[in-house]
Amino acid sequence: MAKKTKAVRREWTKDDIKDLKAHSKARTPVVKIAKLTKRTEGALRQKAIVLRIGLGHQR
Repeated sequence: MAKKTKAVRREWTKDDIKDLKAHSKARTPVVKIAKLTKRTEGALRQKAIVLRIGLGHQR
């Protein structure tokens, strides 16, 4: 049976939030942001909802 990988949670730093807001303003696709920040699309979308910012190029 395959081993399950345990999710490793990382706190959001002020720099992470600043970068996310910059990507939001630049309308960077979520997939690209996820690769750059090494976070899942779901994590990015959830944080964007909390911060009340739009995310992705199609809004």
